[in-house]
Amino acid sequence: MQIGAQFYTVREQCQTLEGLSESLKKAADIGYRTVQISGTCAYEPEWLREELQKNGLTCAVTHTAADTLADDTGRVIAGHEIFGCRYIGLGMMPGALHDPADYGAFTRRFRPAMEKIRAAGKLFLYHNHQFEFMRSPGGKIYLERMVEEFPADLLGFTFDTYWAQYGGADPAQWLERLSGRVPCIHVKDMACVDAAPSMAPVGEGNLNWSRILAAAEQAGTQYVLVEQDDCHGEDPFDCLRRSYAYLRSLGLE
Repeated sequence: MQIGAQFYTVREQCQTLEGLSESLKKAADIGYRTVQISGTCAYEPEWLREELQKNGLTCAVTHTAADTLADDTGRVIAGHEIFGCRYIGLGMMPGALHDPADYGAFTRRFRPAMEKIRAAGKLFLYHNHQFEFMRSPGGKIYLERMVEEFPADLLGFTFDTYWAQYGGADPAQWLERLSGRVPCIHVKDMACVDAAPSMAPVGEGNLNWSRILAAAEQAGTQYVLVEQDDCHGEDPFDCLRRSYAYLRSLGLE
C-alpha cells in the first residue's frame, strides 16, 4: 500500500495555482509520492499533469464538486485521463442524509455518472462520513444499502476510518466487509481532547492502526491517504509529515 497526502488537509494553502504548486512540492519533499486533489483552486488538467510530473507525484483519486460530477461527467472523465487518475471521487452525499429522501436523490442523480465512469474504464469512489452509519427507515445502515444496491464495478469507496469510528462503527470490520471495493482509504487519528473526539496526526490518537491497516491490505487497498480536516492551528504540512513518518515506521511506502 502506498502512502498519499489528501490535499484537503492543506486546502487553505491551495487556493491559487501558485499555492497549489508550492504545496505539491512540499508534499513531495516530505516523501509522499501520490496525492489526492480535493478542496483546491480550479486548475487545467494539463497544468496538473505537468506539476505532478515535475514533483515525481501521481494523483490517486480526486474529489470533484457534486454538480460538476453529475452534470458534466464527460469533461470530468477527460480531465482525469489527462493527468492519469483512475479513481473519481465524491466527497459527500448532497444533503448529508438530514432527510431520508437524500439517499434516493443520490442514487437517481449519480448512477448515470457512475455508469459513464465505468464505461471509460475508471471507477466512481464514494467517501463516507459518520452519517452513512445511521439506520435508514427500513432498518438497514445506509452504507449497507449502498453496497447491496450498487455493484462493485460501479461504486467503490474511499473509506474514511476516522468517520467510521466517529459513527460508532469498527473501521477494520467494515474494511473486511468492503473487501475489493476500497482501493483508497483516508487515515487520521482520533484523540480525546477536553473529553471529546479530536482529529490528530496518525499515531497520535487512539485508533488501532495495526488492525486497520492489516484489514485494509487484506481488502485490496492500494492507497492510504492522510487527511486531517482540522489541524487545530498547527502547520498542516507538519501534521502531514508526522503522519507520514508514523506510517513509514509501520512499513508502508
